[in-house]
Amino acid sequence: MSGRVVVTGIGAVTAVGHTAEETWQAMLEGRSGIGPITLFDPEPYPVRMQAEVKGFELGDRVDAKQQRYMNRGVTFGVSAALEALADSELAITEENADMIGVIFSSGGGGTDMVVEHQHILDTKGPRRITPFLVANFIPDAASGHIAIATGARGPNMAVVSACATGGGSIGEAFETIRRGDATAVISGSSEAVLLPLYHATWCSMRALAGDNDNPTKALKPFDLNRDGFIAGEGGAAMILDDYDHARARGARIYCEVIGYGSSNDAYDMIALHETGRGLKRAVKAAVRKAAIDPSEIDYINPHGSGTPLNDRVETLVFKEIMGEAAFEASVSSVKPITGHCMGASGSVEALACVLAIRDQKVPPTINYTTPDPECDLDYVPNVAKSRRVRVAMSTSVGLGGHNSCLLFREVN
Repeated sequence: MSGRVVVTGIGAVTAVGHTAEETWQAMLEGRSGIGPITLFDPEPYPVRMQAEVKGFELGDRVDAKQQRYMNRGVTFGVSAALEALADSELAITEENADMIGVIFSSGGGGTDMVVEHQHILDTKGPRRITPFLVANFIPDAASGHIAIATGARGPNMAVVSACATGGGSIGEAFETIRRGDATAVISGSSEAVLLPLYHATWCSMRALAGDNDNPTKALKPFDLNRDGFIAGEGGAAMILDDYDHARARGARIYCEVIGYGSSNDAYDMIALHETGRGLKRAVKAAVRKAAIDPSEIDYINPHGSGTPLNDRVETLVFKEIMGEAAFEASVSSVKPITGHCMGASGSVEALACVLAIRDQKVPPTINYTTPDPECDLDYVPNVAKSRRVRVAMSTSVGLGGHNSCLLFREVN
């Protein structure tokens, strides 16, 4: 094996599309999936909007008996993984199954199943609880279900690091192939935590954007008037392949994964350190592994959550690491389009990097109207931009101080 890792397949389920291409087109068009809450009664809450996946069915792609025990987030992940596998044209056989891995994760697991079965326990008693509950609400349920659905028997795990989960999953898949433990890995993350319990917590934190009258315009990353995030759901998957393995089977190659970094702020369970010290370490680690100069980064898909502190700190980190080159890069957040997909956000946003390299286009940061003097980079305001994208970077941060960074590069 070469030690080089490439992307050969992609898949997604989001509030703006049930496939990767549908999601990407919505990103380029700046079409938001944020709208009024329909999954539960929003009336008691001060914020009444989120980015819901609507009209989605897994259909007959997975055995009906297996589907019966999947939580909502797992169905998104399985769909994205099967789409990516088909896109990659990777056939998993008895001969290669032991070297095909699955590293697929969720930040919150199947909380929907926990809530449902707590109600059953309270109202109908313990005898009505399914014996399959624990096996299907844990954060690694998607990785297990994907292995069953595809027959992949190689390294299998979930990387749980809050909203940095998706970046960590793809990054650990990259490392697994680099060290020779797999020739290919189905990687990514999915999440479905649009539940009253979570929503009440976010409202209590005062972390959500508050313009209920204009849901599609409420989330404003990097704008002076940004006031919080809006939650979303969904999932995204990538097939990562050893370069020689991909070439030998004639696979289409989207781009190469060249760097990955992970770190912790070791500071606070909610707030970033104001200097961005943890995120800096993650970015520097990814750049070191990639053996590039930071000035080579053309496009950055940041965490870009729309919270006052996060956007300022990320801007600071990019400028400190890239210097003047930061002002030449394009930086855009897709969260006003997909919502903040929690543990799935890093995977969805890494997908944007891969497709920016493929199409030489970067999606816009919609709802950007008033510049913030402390956020002074090119945030691609409101309209997608065609530009040269050789190297793209995705950064994610999460509760608990988690940080991840991925670097992708075109393959000549």
